[in-house]
Amino acid sequence: MALSPLLIKAAAQGRTIVDVTPARAGWAHVGFKVLRLKKGDTERFSTEERELCIVVLTGTVDMEVDAQRYRQLGTRDSVFDPVSPAALYAPGHASIHIHALRDAELALCSAPAGSQKRGAFVLDSAAMKRSVRGQGSNTRHVCDILPQEDPRAAHLLVVEVLTPAGNASSYPPHKHERDALPEETMLEETYYHRLNPPQGFAFQRVYTDDRSLDESMAVENHDTVMVPRGYHPVVAPHGYDLYYLNVMAGPSRCWKFKNDPAHAWMLLPDTQDRLATPHS
Repeated sequence: MALSPLLIKAAAQGRTIVDVTPARAGWAHVGFKVLRLKKGDTERFSTEERELCIVVLTGTVDMEVDAQRYRQLGTRDSVFDPVSPAALYAPGHASIHIHALRDAELALCSAPAGSQKRGAFVLDSAAMKRSVRGQGSNTRHVCDILPQEDPRAAHLLVVEVLTPAGNASSYPPHKHERDALPEETMLEETYYHRLNPPQGFAFQRVYTDDRSLDESMAVENHDTVMVPRGYHPVVAPHGYDLYYLNVMAGPSRCWKFKNDPAHAWMLLPDTQDRLATPHS
């Protein structure tokens, strides 16, 4: 059976685990790349016309942005550690130098930089909002890395979510595919998946109201799913905790979503064992 065109399988070897460019995705805003660095490895590049949020998923690195040094970023040994990640924002036309102090996994989240002049900054891990959403089998744990409340970015929104084994996430299904405030905004999105234990798998569906897009995927450790439009729920099977990193960007830096009307009954106040906040 052919793989879904929305599913990008992880590279088992090499420095680049996954690389989603706007051209590859067929959209205009989100770029997403994950690097695995060995202790002592270095990486140099320019952000060019794009803003960048570098998330230190695991490991510890030093970084330089236009010769400004940022030391010892990152403390996690696993994305499943109950602590917020280290992250750094770099504006367009910046020179980046990364040096791995120990084995590290880095997510490079990008979007168009815009015309406003911006500076580099470290996102304070201690200040990142951590919350529990949903209840029962819809419970998940959210960390807002670069939320819309932070005005310092042009287009990027970055969040990570841990979904316990047996639970649903991004559920009830919701979408953000139209610029139609106050009901909905248009945001492209990527999901970068990690499983614990790593041999596990999860399921994600991406579908539209008219089913012109309807893809169901089994995702494995380090796989990425592209969400150009449509509803996009995720389910973690029994025995395997699911982590994912979301990157969103669109014409405006505002996240407003619409729930699938067929499943919105779950949110009614008189629904037994009702579910709570629907996203992430």
